Amino acid sequence: MERLVDTPAVATPVLPIIPLLRALRPKQWTKNGVLFAGLVGVGRLFDGRSFLRAGIGFLIFCALAGVVYLVNDIADIERDRAHPRKRFRPIASGALPIPWAVGSAITLAVAGLAAAFWLAPPFAAFGAGYMAVMFAYSAGLKNLVLLDVFAIAAGFVIRAAAGAAVVRASLSPWLLVCAALLSLFLALAKRRHELLLLGANAGAYRQTLNEYSPELLEELISVVTSSTVVAYSLYTFFGETVPSNHTMMLTIPFVLYAIFRYLFLIHRYDGGGNPDELLLQDRPLLLTIALWGVTAIGVLYFGH
Repeated sequence: MERLVDTPAVATPVLPIIPLLRALRPKQWTKNGVLFAGLVGVGRLFDGRSFLRAGIGFLIFCALAGVVYLVNDIADIERDRAHPRKRFRPIASGALPIPWAVGSAITLAVAGLAAAFWLAPPFAAFGAGYMAVMFAYSAGLKNLVLLDVFAIAAGFVIRAAAGAAVVRASLSPWLLVCAALLSLFLALAKRRHELLLLGANAGAYRQTLNEYSPELLEELISVVTSSTVVAYSLYTFFGETVPSNHTMMLTIPFVLYAIFRYLFLIHRYDGGGNPDELLLQDRPLLLTIALWGVTAIGVLYFGH
């Protein structure tokens, strides 16, 4: 008789799906909603084909943004471990092994850019540009005072331009300016939150926080807040696609309230660390944005 020999089972690596999904930060995919600005601005919101293209573009940018988040978390693994909240992120906590994170990032980047090129080559160029700016941010721009927040703002502007490219339309320069200013506002509020949260240990987490001060950030936020309101108000009067009867100015109060509400939350309740979560959790802010959207669509499509 043959002798039976017990052989130890060989463990087969299993893709950690849940940690990977968490590392892709689906809560922050709301930022990619900026892609629909071009669709609304050029009057094609109710065009089925354009809406489908914008929807596919949104999913592609979610994938590309996921690549950026994975690469950023890999580069910042030690800093995240020193952060009281970010140390629980999948890569920093070890729930998502680095080899799996690297492989997933490469797969998503190749698949996302290929799908973007199939959809529209200019859209793929914006997608590649977005990742290049974000990689430059992770590689060093995040350590350069002021340039760090400008890099974040550039990501939003590229998203807005990509949204117009995917439906083969040109976006109003006014909307690009508003997107840049609004993203600067959010980025500066986030730096303020980090500085106050981490206190004396802020520099250990992010080098540029040694250069900022609460007073400086308050001044910068005030400048950007005023500029955002002025730029949006000018857009309601001089935008290429807005009605000539100036009915778009009806949306200005919603923008004012949303900005004031956000300022209230970051000063009264120390919010601003995660703009996407703040947006989804604060009902008055979410309702205001919804009312702005309904009013803007009504004016742009029926106000003429």
